[in-house]
Amino acid sequence: MTGRNDPILARLARPIRLTLLGLWLERAARAFWPLGSLVLGGLALLMFGVQDHLPITALWAGCAGAGLGGLAALGFGLRRFRRPTRGEAMARLDASLPGQPIAAARDAQAVGADDPASAALWAAHVARMADRARAARAVGPRPDLAARDPYALRLVALTALATALIFGSVWRVATVADAVPAGSAIPTGPMWEAWVQPPAYTRQPTIYLNDLAAEALEVPTGSALRLRLYGDVDVALSDMPPQTGPDRTYALGRDGTLTLGDRAWRIAVRPDAAPMVAIPAPPERQPDGGLRLPFRAGDDYGITGGVAEVTLDLAAVDRRHGLTVDPEVRAPLRLDLPLPIRGDRRAFEEVLTGDLSKHPYANLPVTLRLEVTDAAGQTGVASMAMTLPGKRFFDPVAAAVAEMRRDLLWSRANAGRTGQVLRAVTFAPDDLFANQRAFLRLRAVIRALSPDLSPEDRDRIAEELWTIATMLEHGNDGDARARMARAQDRLSQAMRDGADPAEIEALMRELRQATDDYIDQLAQEGEGQQQAEGETQDLTGDQLQGMMDRIEQLMREGRMAEAQALMDQLAQMMRNLRVTEGEGQGEGRPGGGLGQTLRDQQQLSDDGFRGLQDGGDADDLADRQRALRDQLQGQEGDEADRARRAMEEAEQALRGGDLSGAFDRQAEAIEALRDGMRAEAERQTPGQPEGQATQTDPLGRPTGPAGRIGSDDNLAEGEAEQRRRAEALLDEIRRRAGEQMRPEEERDYLRRLLDLF
Repeated sequence: MTGRNDPILARLARPIRLTLLGLWLERAARAFWPLGSLVLGGLALLMFGVQDHLPITALWAGCAGAGLGGLAALGFGLRRFRRPTRGEAMARLDASLPGQPIAAARDAQAVGADDPASAALWAAHVARMADRARAARAVGPRPDLAARDPYALRLVALTALATALIFGSVWRVATVADAVPAGSAIPTGPMWEAWVQPPAYTRQPTIYLNDLAAEALEVPTGSALRLRLYGDVDVALSDMPPQTGPDRTYALGRDGTLTLGDRAWRIAVRPDAAPMVAIPAPPERQPDGGLRLPFRAGDDYGITGGVAEVTLDLAAVDRRHGLTVDPEVRAPLRLDLPLPIRGDRRAFEEVLTGDLSKHPYANLPVTLRLEVTDAAGQTGVASMAMTLPGKRFFDPVAAAVAEMRRDLLWSRANAGRTGQVLRAVTFAPDDLFANQRAFLRLRAVIRALSPDLSPEDRDRIAEELWTIATMLEHGNDGDARARMARAQDRLSQAMRDGADPAEIEALMRELRQATDDYIDQLAQEGEGQQQAEGETQDLTGDQLQGMMDRIEQLMREGRMAEAQALMDQLAQMMRNLRVTEGEGQGEGRPGGGLGQTLRDQQQLSDDGFRGLQDGGDADDLADRQRALRDQLQGQEGDEADRARRAMEEAEQALRGGDLSGAFDRQAEAIEALRDGMRAEAERQTPGQPEGQATQTDPLGRPTGPAGRIGSDDNLAEGEAEQRRRAEALLDEIRRRAGEQMRPEEERDYLRRLLDLF
């Protein structure tokens, strides 16, 4: 090397210095990482205040151990550390460049220096290497500590320090000096430590009396005073029995004075307030009979639990009919109060909900008692007299069955009376029971009633009576006309009974749905015209909707008499809707054969229901059922197969005396026949046979083949007429979408229609 290339080094002075600094850091980290980890870990412990919770002897032992460990780590580092040189830094910098241009630029030509061509070539080479060297950048340190610290102790110490910086305090490191008294010698006289620890549920910090300058403090009741004595220290705590030993604990339950050596504190004990619970508003009964009870509660440290207890208010019960006998003893009904899952439980408002409509105390006077508890075991209580909400039955027969269930649950001594009343109810079932299955199940319950019922049998029968009452209340789900009539009767009864607005609103929605289902059923079965007293009239959808809207408006305005009159008019109009067959109908139309079989099956079910009550022969009914099954031999399809199987099972049930099973299978056969009629209607080719009479649905709309809603005719009209109809349709959709009384699902559907157009 020669000195003529030193200007290259001058230009690289800064990268070389930085690379040299990196070498210093790299070798220092490799040599002294154990010492650094020990220092960082010790600082983290001191910042967390470990020294405040250790005896002085343990603290000094820890400091001595840390000091010895630090000296050992320092010696290890000094022995491993090797001072880097400038040449090593330049070599590392040169190695980071392609072709090591620094060394190449500083080399001298060994041969051919006298040859001008060779000298020129060498000069060009040196110039190229010098240009490449100018691009040099400092090389950072590469300590590679992972291989030297396989357990990552350095990272543990660094994480502990970061956590201490966030959750600890740098100033607590200085408290180590407080453990060393003034002077050069460790004191040998009496010493003490004292702290007050509040109960955990208060979430209050521990008070370290050694650092407390004030002479008075207030602590929660139940706090623990802990003392640690080193030597002979005078201790006095008012109204507390004396204790001995270096470690002492006192439970603070009243005010007092603490004296430790030459220091004294006046301790005031703050009592724990009892929790509070209140019922700000009367309980609400939901339309389905459920309970909704708002309440509020609070405590100075938070509510930990609560319960609602319901007991029968026997003095307030109207002791008539089945309630004249003494009730059986029942345990109080207990419900857990809902508590906030998140947030502060020191003050909150919640709502207790539950469906208690099947409880024996439903619709009876009760006493409701709310009780909340805090962490100290204290309780707060609120109570009120109320009628326990329950389901209301508007169908008279369903209400009678529900009342007999209540009497049976009141006392098993009412079993005989319950059977007598139910026999009277079922004596003439034709005009009372629209649901045949409910009637048969009720007769089975009557046979099961006996004076020596066990509690298990009583509960089983009560559950069956509840099911029967529900079936009677809601009618036969498979018969749309009966369901519509039942909805009308229930709404009328609710208006007469002064039901809640929420109940009336729910019943009105049920009536709308049942009416729509009935209209659809009439359209499917080909019932196309309204006949009243021999006269044919059209009932449009707008007229029907308008009547229902008017009824609902009258009820909201409290004009129940006018609403009831309009309800009666609507019921009369709907009762006059019946099947009328025009020319071309009957066996010749799709579904005609299945339609006749369907009517025959319905007639057989009705005759069986009435005939069996009059002592009719089940074998005759079974023979008729077999004949109906034979009528389907020529019919094909899954629906026809289902109907045949159901009829065969119904026949077997009739011959075996299983009346309930027979009626269930007949209901399945009826449903299969209806499905078959719908399937045949869907398979029919578009167009109407020549000469077939035009049909309309009960709302005056033309029907398609086999009673389908809609028409295949060309609907082309004048532009003005089309625009008028389109605007009217959109107005109607907007009106219905804005009605708050309609179900949310229907309103969403209507809004989607408006978005399309």
